[in-house]
Amino acid sequence: QLSDTMAEGTLNKWMKKEGDVVKAGEVIAEVETDKANMDMEAFEGGTVAAILADAGSKVAVGSVIMVLATGKESPASVKQQYAGKMAKGPKGESSKAEANPAEAGKPEASRPATIIDASNSEIHDLADNLHGATREEIAPHEAEVIDESDTRIRISPLARRIAVSENIDISRIKGTGPAGRIIQRDVVAVIGTTGAGAGTAAEPAQASAPPADAQPIAGTQAGEKTAIPLTKMRQTIALRLQQAKQQIPHIYLSIDVEMDAVNALREKVNRQLEAEKVRVSLADFITRAVAATLIKHPALNAHFDGKNGQIVQYADVHLGTAVALPDGLIVPVLRGAQHFGLRALRQKSVDLFDRAKQQKLKRDELSGATFTITNLGQWGIKEFSAIINPPEVGILAVSAAEKRAVVRGDQIVCRTMMTVTLSADHRAVDGATAADFLKTFKALLEEPGMMLV
Repeated sequence: QLSDTMAEGTLNKWMKKEGDVVKAGEVIAEVETDKANMDMEAFEGGTVAAILADAGSKVAVGSVIMVLATGKESPASVKQQYAGKMAKGPKGESSKAEANPAEAGKPEASRPATIIDASNSEIHDLADNLHGATREEIAPHEAEVIDESDTRIRISPLARRIAVSENIDISRIKGTGPAGRIIQRDVVAVIGTTGAGAGTAAEPAQASAPPADAQPIAGTQAGEKTAIPLTKMRQTIALRLQQAKQQIPHIYLSIDVEMDAVNALREKVNRQLEAEKVRVSLADFITRAVAATLIKHPALNAHFDGKNGQIVQYADVHLGTAVALPDGLIVPVLRGAQHFGLRALRQKSVDLFDRAKQQKLKRDELSGATFTITNLGQWGIKEFSAIINPPEVGILAVSAAEKRAVVRGDQIVCRTMMTVTLSADHRAVDGATAADFLKTFKALLEEPGMMLV
């Protein structure tokens, strides 16, 4: 399990082959998790005796994908023990389908293309769109699609249903899936370029006319639609956030923080660090304040473990920070954040965020967060509430620091203000506890010297 939410992974490629010698800690494969592409390291050393999962296959967590011969074991005899045993896929099936005996021995190009028509086929089709999953042998009981020229066409069930509904001739579609299989994106591409079935069938589909006063959006044409398949990351985000919203009773508390003292201190610090070419940001002060606050309020630096009926509090602050990627969000984890000063926080954060965007994070940098910060200040967002990332019990939503008119005494003055909202799991955190957290956080930022005490 290469991330805390991973239930299956796609084995992108092997770095080793059967017969190779492997050392403990050496990278043996690249695996796509629900969050990123990650290197998988060998747990111990030995000689690769058997590889039980093909490159490109999806494998469930806990499955055996490689067997090493260690000590005086013979790799050949070890391989014999695992003959025919392939790693299990996400639904328990073999990650490599069994070959059709009638097609055994035929070269790949001469084997007839077939159609997958199994239960939950939409999931398989989506997986093919996302990962190009290799399933080149189809079970004998599955159906085939044969066109008028007696040519067998390989097409996924979801792609076939879309083609039928849009009246598209599938024989004119070039498949981009494994072994030329027609998948959803291929049919969608035809719809996007020709319109629904236009010029592809004897009976062209009739598009409904738009209202007379309708104006097409810039860059699109009237009546056009685009289907965007979910990436694996977006699937995971959707599932996790839906579960969090349904299962966690959120409580939301907001507070305004005056940031002028932090701005003044930041300018002084950056002048001192100018020779080192390091510039700390407001986000670094916020991170430092959150870490210090969590040490004083461990009830928020915790996980809710409903299965075992307990709340687990942590002595170290492992701080997650939401980072936006083109396909969604990823939350790299800065471990032991309370131990770092502003300079170290800046350097470590920059490195962490850069590698997050390149999908080069290590396993312990993607899991185990005890609290999360999500910051939309750079987009000018004035205030928002975030959804908790379980099993954590809190997340802090940070908005923009902006000039506002505020009352000080009997005077209306201009101050730089920032609104933050704490989302807390009410099963583990009471309202008063959450309010105390925000009170301490506000005090540290308004008197930033107290972070050094």
